Amino acid sequence: MSIAERSSYLSEITEVLQTHWPENRAINIVCHGHSVPAGYFATPMVDSLNAYPHLLHAGLKHRFPFAVINVIVTAIGGENCESGAARFEKDVLCHRPDIITIDYGLNDRGIGLERACASWSHMIGAGLASGAKMVLLTPTADVTQSPAYEGDDAGLLVAHADQIRRLAADHAIGLGDSLRAFRDYCDTGDLSDILSWINHPNRAGHELVARELLRWFCAG
Repeated sequence: MSIAERSSYLSEITEVLQTHWPENRAINIVCHGHSVPAGYFATPMVDSLNAYPHLLHAGLKHRFPFAVINVIVTAIGGENCESGAARFEKDVLCHRPDIITIDYGLNDRGIGLERACASWSHMIGAGLASGAKMVLLTPTADVTQSPAYEGDDAGLLVAHADQIRRLAADHAIGLGDSLRAFRDYCDTGDLSDILSWINHPNRAGHELVARELLRWFCAG
């Protein structure tokens, strides 16, 4: 299988987003994950209004001015996907989401690829069974992705990103490739330009993630 077709995967939802009152309805988007979607910048500072869930909401409202959109953040700083999977039904599916994004790659390095795959697969299966569309996010970059970094763990983030890409392809669902967007930026810029801290993006970094997500919402 392959990653979902970007031009059509969310077509039923974008049709609702373009519908005027009184025929329209609210669209619920849940952003699940760790500190990045939760809005942590230079810890302990939380700047939710400059984090990608809010930027996604603003971008969608600009594109679909008649839409009723709720972007609900269920992220918890410091959490990995095992904890996120354990509370998925209680904290995510309770919102009856139309779309769910998942972003745990940065923290999943601590539990390894096999355990991460099991928890991501659980969340994907539960989300799809509920009728939601899923968009997985590869991790945003941290200092381990800097050319100047000399640690031996630089490959871990890349390995988790590759696994997330495979999961999106295996389930034919959406993918926002944050890590690739960060690397593309660094072809002409510097990683420090898009980080607020060693492992958290600044607004410019969050804008890259929001752009990845907005590409899935193709207006007719």
